[in-house]
Amino acid sequence: MELRNRQLRDIYVDLLIHYAEIYPEIVIVEADLMKALKTTLFAEKYPERVVNVGVAESNMIGVASGLSNMGKLPFTHTFTPFATRRVYDQVMLSVAYAQLNVKMVGSDPGIMAQLNGGTHMSLEDAGIMRNIPTMTIFEPVDGVQLAAMFPQIIKHYGPMYIRLLRQEFDPIFADDQVFELGKATPIIEGTDVTIFATGIMVKEALDAQKILLEKGVSASVINIHTLKPIDVDAIVKEAKKTKAVVTAENHNIINGLGSAVAEVLAENCPTVMERVGTKDHFGEVGKKDFLMEKFGLKAQNIVDAVNKVLLRKNTCCKGE
Repeated sequence: MELRNRQLRDIYVDLLIHYAEIYPEIVIVEADLMKALKTTLFAEKYPERVVNVGVAESNMIGVASGLSNMGKLPFTHTFTPFATRRVYDQVMLSVAYAQLNVKMVGSDPGIMAQLNGGTHMSLEDAGIMRNIPTMTIFEPVDGVQLAAMFPQIIKHYGPMYIRLLRQEFDPIFADDQVFELGKATPIIEGTDVTIFATGIMVKEALDAQKILLEKGVSASVINIHTLKPIDVDAIVKEAKKTKAVVTAENHNIINGLGSAVAEVLAENCPTVMERVGTKDHFGEVGKKDFLMEKFGLKAQNIVDAVNKVLLRKNTCCKGE
């Protein structure tokens, strides 16, 4: 399977079709957005394993729960705001409380809703799903990671929310990279500061690392692809090593990656930190580059956050 120079939605559909041949229990439940994710291709191959409920997202979750209860493995999909805040009660009760096995895909996470604007720009979706007991939250960075993790997604029993970029992605990982659900993936080892990044912010973190290196600052870059359960051991290990942490996410810093890392640090290894992400703000219409600049999601914003956290590190550690 070609994992580069493609849109992530193309890879996702190819994976669904491939694994459906192996696992006959795989079905998809959609809310009238099959063209958006190209799951029409799956429907052509397996028409009897597709349910399109129309623009009725809560019903989509109910149908998926029923299918799971009958032994099927349903993958649902809609845009992130409709996959989380619109269906919260159904996910909480019909899926998680009922201990069922539903994989819920929310596409166009964060600013990637772009020209669909504020109503479709969910900057709080991961935070919403973090609150649900037993929920797993996964966000692939690129096609390599999505493909490598897909067998684990299938074999993992329980509710899972997948933040899926539909469009082109920045290739980050080598084809032979190994990933584990719930375990962070180190990309670059550093000694002065650790940058924990997820989704599209991994590329920005790597760009920031290069800028910092030119200034004599050694930064670790760690990919947190599983927001919940978060890799406590990896976070604590890095915090003890560098004693300074920055998080970077395409999400509100409230109740997202930044909050999750802060919780780990507060309970295990109090460490100076800064959070890069949207700051308690609604989304708006715009292209990716404009929105990343608008909401402070560029590599330079990460560099600025690192400079702040290193200043605090140098003063706090000296007791000044």
